[in-house]
Amino acid sequence: MDVTLLVTKSDYCLPNLQCEFQNLGVPYHIEYIENNPELVSAHQIRHSPNILVDGKLVFRHQPTPGELKEYFAR
Repeated sequence: MDVTLLVTKSDYCLPNLQCEFQNLGVPYHIEYIENNPELVSAHQIRHSPNILVDGKLVFRHQPTPGELKEYFAR
């Protein structure tokens, strides 16, 4: 599973998201919106944060810890 946190460089919730993913034991990598106009266009990104799983946009907002647990428990 390839998890991407697609965020702006100034996204204040990134440290929180990183902590949540580390607590869940889900590996992820970070891509910055500013550096990836093709992802912005492909997924019609308007804000940050966004979470992609295997190239599919699964969250367009900062999910709650419960939402993340539920999604990754599948």
